[in-house]
Amino acid sequence: MDRMSALDSGFYFAESENTPMHVGSVAVFDGPAPTYGDVVRLLLSKLPRVPRYRQRVREVPLQLGRPMWVDDPHFQILYHVRHTAVPSPGSDEQLRNLAGRVLGQRLDMAKPLWELWLVEGLADDRWALISKVHHCMVDGVAGTDLMQLMFDLDPDAAHEAPRDWTPRRDPSSLSLVAGAVTEAATQPLRTLTGLPAMGSAVRNVRGLAESGRTLARTVPSLAKQAVTPTARSLNGPIGPHRRWAWTAGKFEEFKAVRTALGGTVNDVVLTAITRGFRDLLQGRGELSSENLVVRTMVPVSVRSAKQRGTLDNQVSCVFVDLPVGDPDPVSRLRTVRGQMDEYKRAMQAVDVPSIISMGDFVAPTLLSVGVRSAMQAGQMWCQAVTTNVPGPRVPLYVLGRRMCSAHAYVPINGGIRCSIGIFSYLNTMTFGINADFDAFPDVDVLSSGIRRGIEELLEHARADQATPDVAQPAGAKPPARAGTR
Repeated sequence: MDRMSALDSGFYFAESENTPMHVGSVAVFDGPAPTYGDVVRLLLSKLPRVPRYRQRVREVPLQLGRPMWVDDPHFQILYHVRHTAVPSPGSDEQLRNLAGRVLGQRLDMAKPLWELWLVEGLADDRWALISKVHHCMVDGVAGTDLMQLMFDLDPDAAHEAPRDWTPRRDPSSLSLVAGAVTEAATQPLRTLTGLPAMGSAVRNVRGLAESGRTLARTVPSLAKQAVTPTARSLNGPIGPHRRWAWTAGKFEEFKAVRTALGGTVNDVVLTAITRGFRDLLQGRGELSSENLVVRTMVPVSVRSAKQRGTLDNQVSCVFVDLPVGDPDPVSRLRTVRGQMDEYKRAMQAVDVPSIISMGDFVAPTLLSVGVRSAMQAGQMWCQAVTTNVPGPRVPLYVLGRRMCSAHAYVPINGGIRCSIGIFSYLNTMTFGINADFDAFPDVDVLSSGIRRGIEELLEHARADQATPDVAQPAGAKPPARAGTR
């Protein structure tokens, strides 16, 4: 029996009728498709490695403690693994529409919080897997580690036979309350002291003090954002339905831009997304000022190498102003790069894990209220969520079939009507756009605009490389190339 972390509890309490809080993906494979039974048997053989997939959430009575993970005595894998098809030969558009409907539906919060859909009927003898996992169970970066659950590096990999499983006894309500009261009394002391080493308490206090000073230094930047005009039409009520679109770029495209114009691959990605939002707002007649921005929340993983594969969320976030009003793509790249460089300096000084762990001091009832309040605050502060999940650079296989592409799904909530999940696999980076159905009838304009953003940056990169260097005075040093990653 495991208690949720404060951050995981936040994602759990953020769930509502119109804002399902699961992350997901669509993976497309070369055929022929496996049978439904083969997929079920494969998952049964892998589930012992991830016990959370057989556990459900138990809330503590009166919310005296954070929710618990307990074994589901009625776990039935046939409920979680679904089988469907598109009319053959199914197109990418048909798959996107199907995935949008599947991913837009809430998970059953009374059962283990995941689903997997086997999709047949795609053109060119292809098939797909649509996966859904609640954000309180696993964040995007840990989810990449969990690809080991059913993905293989070897197409001829052998799999163990499924094993019997006996659930642990479901705890009584009285034991849940008793455990919550005990933890409420001891957790703050354990967190502050970092037992058994007393010295770690001093380090924690010093780290939090330094974090406070560093965050204080970012106040001018936050104040500047507060008076910067934003695209307000991207915020508002969210309905129960979703539109989903995707586009893609090659790694060599992003690297060519990075090499010629500076910055990092992430800077180039955000700049391409800026062009997408610029086209969207221009089509709506809302590109009112050259100072207009779309503020996006960019989650940042603070998971250490030692924490890879753990099933809890270790994330923080930064807020980046995408300069959609700026007509010059190179200038947009400089603006994005400057913000990201500033955030990197700040994040190096801030003890993010210590700040996240402070959630352990918050009473669960207040935590649930606080999360919903934060969602409402997000509606006023930012207009989009953009998250980049690094995937494998080697081929992956399921039951001997090679995965040819993958697309990420990131939830929307708090009045933020659009999210972009970026996933890299082999030599391709895909952009999965999840948007409110009623607010984004023009979601394809955003998708195609991101692709145009990549292409226009490439044009400038090629022009920059084709321009001969200006002759330098004797003894002068050549201009320094912008830093890269």
